[in-house]
Amino acid sequence: MRDSLIAMLVMILIGLALVSVGPVSVLAQTGDPSASNAGERAIPSATELEAQGAIIGKIFFDKKNVFDTTQPGENKSLFRLANRLHIITRDSVIEQQLLFQPGDKYSKRLLEESERLLRRNSYLFDVKITPVRFENGVVDVSVWTRDLWTLMPGFSVSRSGGENRSRVSISERNLVGTGITLKLSYTDDVDRSSTSFEYLDRNVGNSWATAFFKVADNSDGGTTAVSLIRPFYALDTRWSAGTNYLDNERIDSFYSLGDRVAEYTAETEFFNTYAGWSAGLSGGWVRRWTAGIVFDDREYFPVPDGELPTLVPDDRRLIYPFISYERLEDQFETTSNRDMIGRTEDLFMGTRLSARLGWADEGFGSDRDALLYTFSASRGFGAIKKKALILSSVLSGRIDDGDSANTQLGIGASYYNQITDKRLFITTIEGSIGDNLDLDNLVELGGDSGLRGYPLRYQTGDSKILITAEQRYFTDWYPFKLFRVGGAIFADAGRTWGSNPVGEPSLGWLKDVGIGLRLGPTRASGRDIIHIDVAFPLDGDSSIDSVQFLIQSKRSF
Repeated sequence: MRDSLIAMLVMILIGLALVSVGPVSVLAQTGDPSASNAGERAIPSATELEAQGAIIGKIFFDKKNVFDTTQPGENKSLFRLANRLHIITRDSVIEQQLLFQPGDKYSKRLLEESERLLRRNSYLFDVKITPVRFENGVVDVSVWTRDLWTLMPGFSVSRSGGENRSRVSISERNLVGTGITLKLSYTDDVDRSSTSFEYLDRNVGNSWATAFFKVADNSDGGTTAVSLIRPFYALDTRWSAGTNYLDNERIDSFYSLGDRVAEYTAETEFFNTYAGWSAGLSGGWVRRWTAGIVFDDREYFPVPDGELPTLVPDDRRLIYPFISYERLEDQFETTSNRDMIGRTEDLFMGTRLSARLGWADEGFGSDRDALLYTFSASRGFGAIKKKALILSSVLSGRIDDGDSANTQLGIGASYYNQITDKRLFITTIEGSIGDNLDLDNLVELGGDSGLRGYPLRYQTGDSKILITAEQRYFTDWYPFKLFRVGGAIFADAGRTWGSNPVGEPSLGWLKDVGIGLRLGPTRASGRDIIHIDVAFPLDGDSSIDSVQFLIQSKRSF
């Protein structure tokens, strides 16, 4: 049975590879904000405007509602009602996120970076900022946006790794057009049931400060999280500051072959505060320094009246100052049909280097003397619209009283090959090598972490590797003008090795193949892609199903 399914899958792959398809036109879907300028005096190029020292004059806000009722297929009573009920994002919310204002010198870079900042908002589908008129050294600019429907009551059921997850929620991600998010939800999954409330404002009082608050009542404890941050929001930002607080109690489990085999209670109290400074963007690079202090207290206990064996990690209490450095290159590319469907995507293709060091001392109240470190690097090669390779790595750990602890080296590589506008081949490699890991920081591999043909948390160790190859297809199918449709044929291979506290040996390399449907909502807030996959495991023990069905929402294709 398995062999016949694999053969059928290969035939489908060959057939789809022979199909010739044309490009997706995002402008045809959203409208071209510069179209109204046709017939007027030609506007100089961005290079010419900058060379002439053009000054920004008026800023026009061309804000589109959820549905464009002038377009065929969108002039329907239900869509007109949705437009009437929806409150469009306020001018002041959009204006606050622009990196330019009237009287500034025209800068193509700042217009493009402002687009990126606005596009990150879950309540906007797309953004386009263009010069629309130039006269006597003054250039007027149009800021075109299209809103998304943000009031989202709903019920959802997802499945991955052989386990179901249900959620009932109501959320508003653009409260009366202010960009504020409120969310009330109930979730039930393999780990716990939870009732939670969230508040998020990325621009407190028309500033760049972000405020976040979450409180959750869980079946195994509770969570309170609070943060107030003024980030390095743009490349030329000169300072940042922030504080975070987390109080969390939960029951965590160890897994073997997808089954819970041991458990413990974890109580975490975390607090940090920091400030950062930068000289801004210079010569195409940004350099940032940040210093702060961290309080990180983690206690572990047996589960009261637990049904499983107890395996309890060691307590940790680390109080330490830290300093970090980041070097970032100004190199971004804009594309579509990579990780989204028919939607503008901003990808970082430059070099990023960062380092962070902290020192915990018993004299500060820590339970040990420890040096804490994190080093990371990433870089993109090639052109994302043709062929591109993105590499990343991170090394982190501690030196506790002279001994290495919780050391982990992670690596990642993603290769993109654009075959046509509607066919993309991507392969990724993710891996980590651990040494003397904390018991609560072991690596797991299964249906919930990329190995789609297997139960969740199927294998455990201190190191792992996962290789994925995927042929992606983007279609013109646009059902009900509500979501774009794509598809994928994929193969995964991975394994874990090293220390496993539950004592089960590694099964070595595990492989699967599968086919999936992708739905990309174009009217509802957020950037999630709905995945509907059928995966066939090629290895593993005899207890797993020969076919795995997965329905889940992810931030990527």
